[in-house]
Amino acid sequence: MRQKQVNTFQTGISLTGLILILAVLGVIAVFALKLLPTYFEYGAVKDAIVRAKEAGGTPREIQVAFDKNADMNNVTAISGRDLTITREDGGVEVSFAYEKRVPLMGNVSLVIDYAGTTDPSGVVAAKEDPAPAK
Repeated sequence: MRQKQVNTFQTGISLTGLILILAVLGVIAVFALKLLPTYFEYGAVKDAIVRAKEAGGTPREIQVAFDKNADMNNVTAISGRDLTITREDGGVEVSFAYEKRVPLMGNVSLVIDYAGTTDPSGVVAAKEDPAPAK
């Protein structure tokens, strides 16, 4: 009587593969822990310019309203002085643009450019630079 031979294949992951996958997941987690706070701060800035626009008034009053809201939300990347406030078609539009530098390791950093506006067209107004000193 002859027995039938059954081929069995083992499937799974090796210890080396597991270590490699865990290392990749660790690097992704470190990036997420460093980048997510800047994204949340950007969201708080966008919300603050909407609230400042709703407060209305002079450009200085809009800046003060922004600073109060930004202070409550622990925003440190930008202040009311950094906003670009324009009057178009009888309405006020508030814009901002800033750069956030996130140190990753050693002398390696990641630079992220954030910009936003209350203008329905989505065009961010450029901040006017003061005249260069001679």
